[in-house]
Amino acid sequence: MNARPPRALPALFFVLAAALALSSCSAVQTGADVLAAQGKISEADRDSLVRTTQALRSSFDDITEEEEYYIGRAVAANILSRYKPYDNAALTRYLNVMGTAIAYASDRPETYAGYRFLALDTDEVNAMAAPGGFVFVTTGLVKLCRDEETLAAILAHEIGHVAARHGLQSIRKSRLVDAFKVIGSEAAGRLDSAELTKLTTLFEGALGDVVATIVERGYDRKFEYEADALAVAISSSTGYSPAGLTDFLAAMDQTKPAGPATGWFKTHPSAADRLARARAAIDALASPPAKLDVRTARFAEAVKGMK
Repeated sequence: MNARPPRALPALFFVLAAALALSSCSAVQTGADVLAAQGKISEADRDSLVRTTQALRSSFDDITEEEEYYIGRAVAANILSRYKPYDNAALTRYLNVMGTAIAYASDRPETYAGYRFLALDTDEVNAMAAPGGFVFVTTGLVKLCRDEETLAAILAHEIGHVAARHGLQSIRKSRLVDAFKVIGSEAAGRLDSAELTKLTTLFEGALGDVVATIVERGYDRKFEYEADALAVAISSSTGYSPAGLTDFLAAMDQTKPAGPATGWFKTHPSAADRLARARAAIDALASPPAKLDVRTARFAEAVKGMK
């Protein structure tokens, strides 16, 4: 079979795809038909234009679980290029067993490839969640936890971000990841190397925006408040005392740095702002679980030896 030689799509194609993506499907079809009839685009380009704009519209509405996983994996790889994993198999296993159990109690107990939990070897105090279920906690944060209830509340908060797809909402704002993925898959056989390089650069830039949101700027306050409310509900459903969240927030309020904010203090709203909301959510529970000494002992065993 003879393959058709590659050719670049006309610039008009991309302009139309961007403009018509916000139009109705019928408008896209009509406009493409008219342009094809006038000879301004080929029949193949007409079909490609319709398929591309329809795919772009659907990508703004939703991203599949598989797409979310690959986006999250790319974001996680970027995070791991900044922080070294903490080399402690026992702690990693502990985080994953506990985190998976907590995730099962959430509104989103499963993701495409499952939840993954990992400690990062840094004294910076922070916790992050990438799309698809990649959850990170720093050793600096783990050291501030005084029991399993506190650590469980932190993991539940990050699972809340994943369950509510806060990371994906950040990606949608850029309108780049799926847009260029679709255009690339639709026209990959006809783009030249320079255009492919440009699309790749834009895709990487979009992922960088997501990493900056998670690591440097943080989510909007409304997302953090929502994740706190989910942490209270998820912790309680798992059997943990939701007071772990307020204990952590109170501790953070007492330890806020006097100088420039870094890590958790930079990417999260002030603990004082969140405490009242968290306490109100806990007070609304009919019978919140109590702390158990066995879990406190288990936590102490898991974190012993951390320097």
